[in-house]
Amino acid sequence: MLKLVLPKGSLEKSTLELFEAADLPVRRSSDVAYKASVADPRIDDVRILRPQEIPVYVADGLFDIGITGRDWVEETGSEVVSLGELQYSKATSLPIRVVLAVADGSHYQRVADLPQGVRVSTEYPALTRRFFADAGIEAQIALSYGATEAKVPDIVDAVVEITETGRALRAAGLRIIDTLLTSYTELIANPVAAAAADKRHAMGQIYTLLQGVLEARGKVLVKLNVGADALDEVIEILPAMKAPTVNELFQGAGYAVETVVPRREINILIPALRDLGATDIVEMPISKIVP
Repeated sequence: MLKLVLPKGSLEKSTLELFEAADLPVRRSSDVAYKASVADPRIDDVRILRPQEIPVYVADGLFDIGITGRDWVEETGSEVVSLGELQYSKATSLPIRVVLAVADGSHYQRVADLPQGVRVSTEYPALTRRFFADAGIEAQIALSYGATEAKVPDIVDAVVEITETGRALRAAGLRIIDTLLTSYTELIANPVAAAAADKRHAMGQIYTLLQGVLEARGKVLVKLNVGADALDEVIEILPAMKAPTVNELFQGAGYAVETVVPRREINILIPALRDLGATDIVEMPISKIVP
């Protein structure tokens, strides 16, 4: 039913891991193959291509849905439908930022400080051109084919580059002075395909599976038993997505409680529950959470 295109490169590994966890494993003949398949009746064909190209191909109808970053949708100006954000990137769940950076020792503190004719290197020439036009600054924009941060200050005065944490730019001796765009990974669709009821329904189901995996990351299920006299105290310290589930045990032997909690809090929570009299505490992994 659906033709799907997935990103090659920096997002490739994390995207394939996401589909695997969503019970939509992507199969291909080798790690460098561009053709792939998913054993699911909703997905007929899979290709793995550069994320820069994906918005254009989806907009043109070569694919029904694809995964790419909002940065490339904006850079290419492609007319696509966003089915929703998928909050993951190369190494974290943080969005990437498209930023303007200069040499750390430069006297430039903000965009307005940059001179007319400023030299800028970037992999995002269209975004950069619009940004400087809005700022009223004439810029000489050169397309970069990689190692963009290495070109300051000998070749260019500034760069427009992506970052998750800013560490790589700082390591290269650069300082961020503005942000052009904050970009999450997105599931995008061709407008015509998204208007077809059967395809849109399938798209929504796939997004539900992917988002369910992301929602479950960093969370665990905690189950425990507790006596009636300590129930209120236990409930008070339990985080929950809505409210903990509480069921009375057989013959009034207390209560069974379960809830979803952030994994980062579990090392504090379990001992605290034990101190309050909770017993039979079980921590379980979660593969998906679908609200």
